[in-house]
Amino acid sequence: MSLRRRLIVIASIWIVAGTVVGGLLLSAIFRELVTQQFTDELHVHLEELQRLADISATGAILQRDLSDPRYDVPESGFYWEIQQGRSGIARSKSLAGPALDVPAAAPTDASIKSYSIAGPTGTLMVLEQAKWIDPTGEPVRFVIGTDKRHLDEIVHGFDSMVGYSLAAFAALMIGASAFLFLYAMRPFDQLRTALGTVRSGQSPTLGGAFPTEVQPLVDDLNALLKSTAELVRRARIQAGNVAHGLKTPLAVLTDEADRIEEQGLDRSAATILEQCRKMQKHIDYQITRARAVAMRDTPGMVASVRKAASEVASALSRLHKARSISIENDIPDSLLVACDAQDLNEMLANLVDNACKHASRRVRISLSEPSMRTRVAVVVEDDGAGLPPEAYEIVFNVGERWDSQKPGSGLGLAIVRDLARLYGGDVQLGKSASGGLAVYLELPRSTAASASRSVPDRSGTSQ
Repeated sequence: MSLRRRLIVIASIWIVAGTVVGGLLLSAIFRELVTQQFTDELHVHLEELQRLADISATGAILQRDLSDPRYDVPESGFYWEIQQGRSGIARSKSLAGPALDVPAAAPTDASIKSYSIAGPTGTLMVLEQAKWIDPTGEPVRFVIGTDKRHLDEIVHGFDSMVGYSLAAFAALMIGASAFLFLYAMRPFDQLRTALGTVRSGQSPTLGGAFPTEVQPLVDDLNALLKSTAELVRRARIQAGNVAHGLKTPLAVLTDEADRIEEQGLDRSAATILEQCRKMQKHIDYQITRARAVAMRDTPGMVASVRKAASEVASALSRLHKARSISIENDIPDSLLVACDAQDLNEMLANLVDNACKHASRRVRISLSEPSMRTRVAVVVEDDGAGLPPEAYEIVFNVGERWDSQKPGSGLGLAIVRDLARLYGGDVQLGKSASGGLAVYLELPRSTAASASRSVPDRSGTSQ
């Protein structure tokens, strides 16, 4: 899960949890307030009932009706009753049926008592107060009550209103937090895009305007890119210096071998020359490998396969002109690989030169189908005798050649495979459709959108 999604999910959970807890607290507070309001209202009505009631030996009558008209509406849920002993001596017009089922035990004091009982239309919230008209007789019990459903309806209506309101508020807060996180993470999207342009070779450094919190990271990355490029440049210079430094001593040794041969020491001269050639092979191999190691992790490497194939075809067609070898370049113009252009030229040059040495008349450079998502496979094939399958791995060994009659050092395919693998690719051998050898050079596909940085191809099929 992405950091952006994690932040949004966590924020959403907290917002929902906070909204639910807040709604429950508001509901509990409102219920307490409404309950207290109902209780206060019952106290007022109880006092009014006692003030208006005239108690006599024959019963009780009210001077007038209570001020709240709901006590006059049948089964309204608002009831009062005056009892003495277990019988009612007066009751509200809203109350019908048996007497209210108050506790059987008579009160022992004149304090107001509250409790809940089963009423004619539901559970009643009841207040009761006793008065003694005759100190030796039964007390007169003033009972007044309200259906609890009235309280529940008010609280339920409040809960519904608050629930919808808090749900809308939570949705708005989640949307606002998502927008906030998306906006806050935009610099990282810009940074990723900038890194993509560097990796594809469209820009040598990270460009763009970033917030103050991100800009130091961008500056450090740009400094790292500059330092890496400088290290690569020095490594390549050092590799060239090593090659140049060894070239002169090898030339001197070769010249001395020629002198020894002129003196009649053919075997000694041949041994020295053979060792000099081996040294030259290994120097070339290691210098090439060192250069590729320095280049493979450099951001921004991109090379046009069409351009490299055209340059190689143009050069080798002249080299093999005497044999009338046709070199066909069928690589599309838009094909780019994440590889140093010089190393790509060297790999293709080795493969095409090897194909020309073994071809009868034709060498073809093309793109393998179907193409892979992250790699491209360039095929170099000839119409020569080819190789038996058992030779496919042997020819990749340094200094090994399957056909000793053909010119070469036995180093080309080894260099190509090492270079390809250093860039994350590989080299495979197979049988060509024309009967010869097919070499599949796999290299990582470049993420560049176009070949605009590449030099346009100036040659197609070469003869």
